[in-house]
Order: sequence, then C-alpha cells, then structure tokens
Amino acid sequence: MSIIDAAKLEMGRALDHLKQELSALRTNRPSTAILEGVLVDVYGSEMRIKDIATLSLSESRQIIVSAFDPSTLPHIGKGIEKANLGLQFVVEANMLRVMFPEMSEEVRASIAKDVKDKGEKAKITIRDCRRKANDDIKKQKTASDITEDDKKKLEKDIQNLTDDYCKQASEMCIKKEKEIMTI
Repeated sequence: MSIIDAAKLEMGRALDHLKQELSALRTNRPSTAILEGVLVDVYGSEMRIKDIATLSLSESRQIIVSAFDPSTLPHIGKGIEKANLGLQFVVEANMLRVMFPEMSEEVRASIAKDVKDKGEKAKITIRDCRRKANDDIKKQKTASDITEDDKKKLEKDIQNLTDDYCKQASEMCIKKEKEIMTI
C-alpha cells in the first residue's frame, strides 16, 4: 500500500469516526442514532439497545423502542437513564416511548460547543496522519528509495489530502451546528 493510500485510509477513518460521533449528538429533531449506542444491562451482560430492540420515530418528538423480549423494557429504561441523555420515557404495554423535550438555548449552545470540540479533534487526527505520512516519505528519501522531486510531490499530495479532509470535517461540523441551533 502506498503512503498516499495509507494516509487516505487513516484520514477517512477519522472522518467516519467524526460522522458517527456527530450522529449521536442530540438535535432539536429526534434521531434513533442517539439511542443506538446506549448500553443496557440485560441477560447478564451489557448490550446495545439496537441489539435487543427496534427503534422507530413517532410523531415529532418521540422514539418508540419495541423490545424483542418485553421483559427487558425496564432494563432498557434504566439504560436510557444511565446514559444521561436528558430524555424522558414511558413504559407502555410492550414498548417504551422516549420523549424529546425542547432544548433550551444553553443546551443548544453547549452541544454546539461539543460539535466544535469533536471537529477539532478530528482535524488533529487528520493532521497527525499527515505527519506520519511525511515521516514515512522522509524515511524513504533517507533510504534513497525516492528522489527529491518525488519527495516534494508526495508531500504536496499529502498536504492537499489533509486540506481536503480538514475541509470535509469543518463542513460536517458547520452543518451539524446549524441543525442544533435551528429551533
């Protein structure tokens, strides 16, 4: 695998991780992604909600959690409380109804700040990938595996990749911030 391909792969992983983290952040509109990773103590081990129940959107501010085994509903409720997401829920006959209250301005600002922090961490990871790739290029140059011209071209290509991936991370964060701040 070439240095550029390895850098693309690592930078892509950083963006995928950012995308996953941003999808789990709460916005004014409910999303099942918020609950998918919540861990529930059931059957003697911790399992994710999406492994023991189906999640679906209902009405404008609700998610319906339908457990495969209705006896796990109280455990699912405890898992949601333990996740400390600020959500309210009601256990009904064979499902759990999760309500999303309106977010205050302070809560939206706090979540938007988290978005910026996560975006900055992703950019740091991307720049770290650039540093590693540039170190590999220097090692190849030192070992006389590549010429000076090849070294300069590879470094330029790596920088272009870094700029592109950092721009994508920024765009993802800006989009998420707008989504959060929209009332």
